[in-house]
Amino acid sequence: MILDRFKMPGKVAIVTGASAGIGRGAALALAEAGARVVLAARTAAKLEAAAAAVRATGVEALAIATDVNDSAQLTRLVDATVTTFGRIDVLVNNAGGAAPSPALHLDLHDLEATFHFNVGTAFQLSKLCAPHLAKEGGAIVNVSSAMARLVDPGFVAYGTAKAALSHMTRLLACEWAPQIRVNALAVGATVTEALGSFLKAMPEMQRQMTAMTPLGRLGTPEDIALAVLYLASPAGSWITGKVFEVDGGTVASNWPVKMASGL
Repeated sequence: MILDRFKMPGKVAIVTGASAGIGRGAALALAEAGARVVLAARTAAKLEAAAAAVRATGVEALAIATDVNDSAQLTRLVDATVTTFGRIDVLVNNAGGAAPSPALHLDLHDLEATFHFNVGTAFQLSKLCAPHLAKEGGAIVNVSSAMARLVDPGFVAYGTAKAALSHMTRLLACEWAPQIRVNALAVGATVTEALGSFLKAMPEMQRQMTAMTPLGRLGTPEDIALAVLYLASPAGSWITGKVFEVDGGTVASNWPVKMASGL
């Protein structure tokens, strides 16, 4: 049956940034498909709450407080996963982000820190997981951004880093095929806890963003989680090296705050 291709019984998935938003949604989607899930994020209390929601679906979950910027903690994350479950089948590199800022307000350290958080950590964790993923034909899903291809003032650091993540996806897919599939999602404006609280305080901004989105609404974590499940599960077994645009049809930035360049 076609729907059976989306099922993942016995599989083990690591999801970073899993305590809230897209990461939490992805963890729940993988769990509902039958996968055991290892949730990683910095805030232990929120992380354990997300793990409890995963366990409520009937599968095992392991919560490991992890700062992905610390390579030693990434090694600990992988080791704990293998010790507990004996395998790794899926890695979702979701942790990342950066606040908008005009280019003239950034220094080189800001750019390097954003690049490390969004690209370097995904590269390091992918390398650590690769020998385990290759054993059974695993999958990596990187959460990139529509801003990797769109333009808007204030997104030099973030957009550049996500563009690098998107192309790293293609390069790793080429290098690791056929043992490991590597794909990415170019995510549009999604109402996570962080963006949601911001928009709640500024309803006019939400109205503008919605009006600038062709499908007439902003994304939800579940919208992104469905795409994660497709690419991570056997349903996506003939897909690698692709960056899926999950953005409500956005062809131009729908961020309504236009920053001055300072020139």
